[in-house]
Amino acid sequence: MQRLSKRSRGELIGLLAPARTLKIGEILLRQGDGGQVVYLLRSPGPERSACVKITARLENGSHTLLAIRIGGDLVGEMAVLRDVPRNATVTACARTLAHAVPNDTFKAFLHRCPDVWPHLYEMATGQLDWANLRRQEFTGYPIAVRLARVMLDLADRHGSPGPGGIHLGVRLSQAELGLLVGAREDAVSQALGQLRQAGLVSPRYRAVLVTDLSGLRHFASST
Repeated sequence: MQRLSKRSRGELIGLLAPARTLKIGEILLRQGDGGQVVYLLRSPGPERSACVKITARLENGSHTLLAIRIGGDLVGEMAVLRDVPRNATVTACARTLAHAVPNDTFKAFLHRCPDVWPHLYEMATGQLDWANLRRQEFTGYPIAVRLARVMLDLADRHGSPGPGGIHLGVRLSQAELGLLVGAREDAVSQALGQLRQAGLVSPRYRAVLVTDLSGLRHFASST
């Protein structure tokens, strides 16, 4: 939403249906379903950040975490634009408000506001670049380094300073962090312990506080 022009932002806001409130763990969109609607995410309050995770089930039955989305982001737009079934599931990681826009209404909005297209393209290519980078890191770095790199990326994209350090801005379990770095939950726990002992992070329940941002950057780039 921040990328849009004032006119396009106003047009889109005028199309939004009343918000649906998502609880933690509630599924908004399911992989394989038809693309009938696009959702705009919104935070439930000034002190709370909306957050959803985008996951895909692979042919071998395993799951992979593709992306994180927060307030102001769109989800479900690719299935609508391509007229194909949804290729991922969207699940709330925090209490989140979701405003629906029907597919025909969204397409008509894009025709009226062609300046939105470059931002959609940028968002799609950014998702692809992010996923490709994660896959490259799976074979090139130890788990602790992969975890440090992911946390730095989350802190840069969504983080906010607070008492004692920088909150990542999203609530993820150790298992979900493992999906991001291609590791089992027990291996992620050991890697977090290594980073905690180095004074770089402070793990919390479904959260991580970065206590030494420059040190974490050094660890991620020098190992």
